[in-house]
Amino acid sequence: MTHSEARVRCAGRRPRLASPNSKQGHPIRPEPTRRKTHEMSICTLQELKAQLPSGRRLLGLDVGTKTVGLALSDPSHTVASALQTIRRTKFTRDAQALEAVISEHAVGGLIVGLPLNMDGSEGRACQSVRQFATNLLERIDLPLAFHDERLSTAAVERMLVKEADLTRKRRAKVVDKAAAAYILQGALDQAQRA
Repeated sequence: MTHSEARVRCAGRRPRLASPNSKQGHPIRPEPTRRKTHEMSICTLQELKAQLPSGRRLLGLDVGTKTVGLALSDPSHTVASALQTIRRTKFTRDAQALEAVISEHAVGGLIVGLPLNMDGSEGRACQSVRQFATNLLERIDLPLAFHDERLSTAAVERMLVKEADLTRKRRAKVVDKAAAAYILQGALDQAQRA
């Protein structure tokens, strides 16, 4: 099954799929899943916004091979703030740490950065992030939307070097959660414009 043939249910509706060459600002197509996930799992940013309960926050995730950067929105979904970085171990432990953050901060939805290639195509990193999201949704019943994260880490690195004047060692400690905040803020801004 190709991406263009695949459809994923989100709150009983089928989301509009973006073209394979979608540019930033356009919806990223939900993942075609092979496993059964929760009914309101992966959706577009606009659908997530409509499903989000009042007063609940969004949690942004920058999923990497070694760490997961986390960022949290304010209850009005205007500002994203870097929260923490989880060092990845086994998926079960990673999911437990995320579940603790979700319950502690009254999270109502997830925004996951999708590392598209510069031409808009999806590579191995996207497959890995999509699989992480699918596995997470088997444990957590929250709506999830992907957001284009191209160049987010590079932009954050530049900002940390130029504006914050941080050393390489200090940058390594904060770059993942700062990239998650960058991704989440981009999604919040896009949702405000929609």
